[in-house]
Amino acid sequence: MLPEDHPDFFRRPPPPGQSRESTIRLDENGRFWHAGELVRHPGMQSAFACWIRRHPDDGRYVLCNGYDWTYFAVDDVPYFVRGLSSIKDASIKEEAGGLELALSDGSRELLDPTTLRLGARDALYCRVKAGQFAARFTPGAQTALLPYLVEGRDGEPLLELGARRFPIG
Repeated sequence: MLPEDHPDFFRRPPPPGQSRESTIRLDENGRFWHAGELVRHPGMQSAFACWIRRHPDDGRYVLCNGYDWTYFAVDDVPYFVRGLSSIKDASIKEEAGGLELALSDGSRELLDPTTLRLGARDALYCRVKAGQFAARFTPGAQTALLPYLVEGRDGEPLLELGARRFPIG
């Protein structure tokens, strides 16, 4: 059992002389910064990406490694879609949407096509982690969606998976 499994874990005060606030920031390109400097170590970038949670009381973003936690800032979204692949099983394709996302924390999950939306500068977003978090497609992942995009009756973009079409909000 990790300390984070204790019901009061996020309510405990910080260690003496410390704060739960940090200068860690996740920028709009998915890079972590600390005290104004880019975190250059790839292992630390990966660890931070895996430690993203929300504080259960105030909903702010935290980095939690299971033993301790700290607040951090997110410029746009906490997760990024780095790639995607199609699901070959037709029964899964119809039910689950047909595309598997590769996320910035190293996890993979099925795209919920009903959550797709366009943002500023035509960046594509979706919901991940059982709908709890927003994720933005990287330019490469967004380009990988091109074979699945069709134009709707009024010129609006639609995602086509098998026989189903999903509007992009």
